[in-house]
Amino acid sequence: MLFPTFEFGLFFLIVFAVSWELRRELSLRKLFLVAASYFFYGWWDWRFLALLALSSFINFSAGWLVGRTQTPLSQKLTVGVAVTLNLCILGFFKYYGFFLESLDDALTALGLARDLPFLHVILPVGVSFFTFQGISYVVDVYRGHVKASHSILNVFLYISFFPQLVAGPIVRAAHFLPQLDETPRLTRAMVGMGTVLILTGLIKKMVIANYLATQLVDPIFFDPSVRGAGDLLIGVYGYAVQIYCDFSGYSDIAIGIAALLGYRFTANFNQPYRSASLQDFWRRWHISLSSWLRDYLYIPLGGSRKGSFATYRNLFLTMFLGGLWHGAAWTFVVWGTLHGTMLGIERYLTRRLNAFAPKDDGTPGIIKRLSGSTMHLVGIIWTFHFVCLAWIFFRAESIGLAWDYLKGFGDWTTPNELVTPFLVALIAIAMLFQFTPSRLGRWLAEGIKEFPSPMLGAILGLGIFFIWAIAPNGVAPFIYFQF
Repeated sequence: MLFPTFEFGLFFLIVFAVSWELRRELSLRKLFLVAASYFFYGWWDWRFLALLALSSFINFSAGWLVGRTQTPLSQKLTVGVAVTLNLCILGFFKYYGFFLESLDDALTALGLARDLPFLHVILPVGVSFFTFQGISYVVDVYRGHVKASHSILNVFLYISFFPQLVAGPIVRAAHFLPQLDETPRLTRAMVGMGTVLILTGLIKKMVIANYLATQLVDPIFFDPSVRGAGDLLIGVYGYAVQIYCDFSGYSDIAIGIAALLGYRFTANFNQPYRSASLQDFWRRWHISLSSWLRDYLYIPLGGSRKGSFATYRNLFLTMFLGGLWHGAAWTFVVWGTLHGTMLGIERYLTRRLNAFAPKDDGTPGIIKRLSGSTMHLVGIIWTFHFVCLAWIFFRAESIGLAWDYLKGFGDWTTPNELVTPFLVALIAIAMLFQFTPSRLGRWLAEGIKEFPSPMLGAILGLGIFFIWAIAPNGVAPFIYFQF
């Protein structure tokens, strides 16, 4: 079930009305939201409801056992078993075919071809997201960041809550579980923020991302070898904007829907293309995933505590595995490798430059500020273009097509066929909003929160109707559904 559809609109109206009618009966409300979430997930394929329930039960049981067990060894064993089971579920559904195909290619190249047990495995929507949430819950219970929940209903709702179930953001148990034991309240601030987030998310997805995908990005990436450098350049800019608007749009809608149901989620994007360094980019892009990788992978590997070499190794491994998390394909491996390598290079160069920088050379303050502004601008341009370079591998269907894309930048004689003023304007407008005040959305929400409830409902309804009217025909799935 996709957010920008009539079916979801009807589904949400029913969920909204019933959940608030049950607001004084917490157990019944949570039971209803679990049922609604399973209905939402089963709309795609009911056969995977058992997998979602199994994942939830494994993590509830592991958290309960860790909470009851006193000895550190038994706690570690329980966490280890739970994490292994979670990764086995993720690994089978997401990577079974990829690793078997890679093994078959390697054996064939060595002249050792064998009949391997190939199976057609369907990738469950959102398996990466609810698996990571389950792992974070068990590990956080072990670390003492959250108490083990004695309510199986709470854990089932935490893992399956429909706004963020299939494409995030990855919600932390320490942030969400306490909210489930509080009587929900729908404040004017939450209604205002929910309205703004849902409308901005729909504009990002249905208008900007969908137009760029159908009229520019998809045709160019289908066969980049027949395109000129101009089309290819605007095409990769278009994809950078498309994937941002598509994914941040989903996150905005998910956070807005949760707010209308009385729950608070943290932001998942913070104007990432204004970053002046790759490190800053990963503080702003898919924040819930980057912070998850930091807390549950980079830091356990040793972080930056064991010397320079270990730090660079840990950065590389974190991004390499982060790339593999996105999909079972060599293109994602290259994407993660590029980011991991450049993060290490950037860290090394920054440390070296800081070591040689003069502490106070007597330069007037205004010149220092101008120099700092120039370097900041250079950093923004460099970071954006490196991210765009990596996006080519992320989007391409194969390494060969990605290489064709890069080779095409040498051909400036082929005329542009797909670049239009309308598409360039969409890209420019989307990029402009990367540099507006970061609190713009909150200001808009503050501005409408005192409106009467019927007026807020009219704003949301008319806004959705207007967006549907100007959006291209059809509803494309969100990009991150495949991860």
